[in-house]
Amino acid sequence: MREAVHIGRKPSSGPDLQQLLHEVALGDQEAFAAVYDAVAGSVLGVARAVLRDQAQSEEVAQDVLVEVWRTAPRYRPDALNWILTLAHRRAVDRVRSVEAAAARDTKAALLERTPEYDEVTEQVETRLEQQQVRRCLRTLTELQRQSVTLAYYRGLTYREVAEALALPLGTVKTRLRDGLIRLRDCLGVTA
Repeated sequence: MREAVHIGRKPSSGPDLQQLLHEVALGDQEAFAAVYDAVAGSVLGVARAVLRDQAQSEEVAQDVLVEVWRTAPRYRPDALNWILTLAHRRAVDRVRSVEAAAARDTKAALLERTPEYDEVTEQVETRLEQQQVRRCLRTLTELQRQSVTLAYYRGLTYREVAEALALPLGTVKTRLRDGLIRLRDCLGVTA
């Protein structure tokens, strides 16, 4: 059987970490103190390597050790790796949380700089569009203008427009289509 390889300082000859976690799972506070002493430096080191901020690293280390206390009954067979994996995941979650908060703040700042709705500009644009539509309506033939006006400004159906103008339905449809094509071209609208 191969011997475990340890990087860094040699493991202490103190009590077995897995046995300590088993005792922590039973609520033994002294066993937790021993676990804390054994892994706190490593947990802080992992958090510090990911976060690069001492205060946040300390918070993550505290969160991880509290999590170890709460979830000790579910610990993995390799206790140290389990604890360090918790620390790494918690640190990565903190980085993602900080980045998401920064993105939200940036977005909120951009929204605050968005100009307010300009009512005067909207009114001017609407009047200019209305003038352009009136100008283009004047370019239509009398029958096209009457058909478009009855159908789109008064809301009549094609059949009602035909009855109002005393023309066949097909003729009204043709005049409306031709009038709308001329309006489209005059207004510069692309399909």
